[in-house]
Amino acid sequence: MTTIGLIGLGAMGSGMAASLRRAGHSVQVFDVRREVAEVFTHAGGTAHDSLASLGAACDVVVSVVVNAAQTEAVLFGDGSTPGCAASMKPGSVFVMCSTVDPNWSVALEARLEAMGLQYVDAPISGGAAKAASAQMTMMTAAKPAAYAVAEPFLNDMAAKVYKLGDSAGAGSKVKIINQLLAGVHIAAAAEAMALGLREGVDAAALYEVITHSAGNSWMFENRMAHVLAADYTPLSAVDIFVKDLGLVLDMARASKFPLPLSSTAHQMFMQASTAGFAKEDDSAVIKIFPGIELPKPAQ
Repeated sequence: MTTIGLIGLGAMGSGMAASLRRAGHSVQVFDVRREVAEVFTHAGGTAHDSLASLGAACDVVVSVVVNAAQTEAVLFGDGSTPGCAASMKPGSVFVMCSTVDPNWSVALEARLEAMGLQYVDAPISGGAAKAASAQMTMMTAAKPAAYAVAEPFLNDMAAKVYKLGDSAGAGSKVKIINQLLAGVHIAAAAEAMALGLREGVDAAALYEVITHSAGNSWMFENRMAHVLAADYTPLSAVDIFVKDLGLVLDMARASKFPLPLSSTAHQMFMQASTAGFAKEDDSAVIKIFPGIELPKPAQ
């Protein structure tokens, strides 16, 4: 019986772990916040005290952390705490769900293969609600042998599991292109709402009209609802798009490909970050616009 482990019980990871458990798997988990891992075990599953312990116990390890640096620490340790790679059994599969440089993902596959481990490049999209209901999207690339072990678990976590290549990199490239659109759409949505506020348009009325008109986007509908509620609790923070649009631009720069809209959106998120909104919800990019009065929290 194949054993599944998941590292990182944040907004996406907690929902993914719940989806796996709901599908009937005995889920092993690790999170640097021990209390969060313990809460997950109350309804079943096992929390591990260390990455090494989880790695030794599992045939498939799913990593849902923020970036490449955290993924490196999960796998290989941080100098003081061992990672999971050294304790994973030969032939085990590591599933990487972060948004990263595709070239880094290619190099990681080779590094793990040298250790006798298999790898799935598997960035995710859809948000916390879709992760919790197993309706998210996975953009994957892996060798057939890795898919053979991991695919049943991927299907239990996501409604759409796209197979984009037989080696690492393709999944990460598609995710970065998705993030280009996501970041630009959030920035454009914020700009549109800011203009409406500047011109004295009722924010709720503007939201109602746009969400039923041709100018709507999923990001406008989702993120401007946060602005209307004055709720900037970070489901996806401003600094996530500082990072992700930076990766978009890095990928394009390597092939000297122009991305004028991405560049502008990146600068907007950079401005929001340096203005003190780095850890707020990415819809807080609207706060960079001068001379507007944003909606206030309901009393």
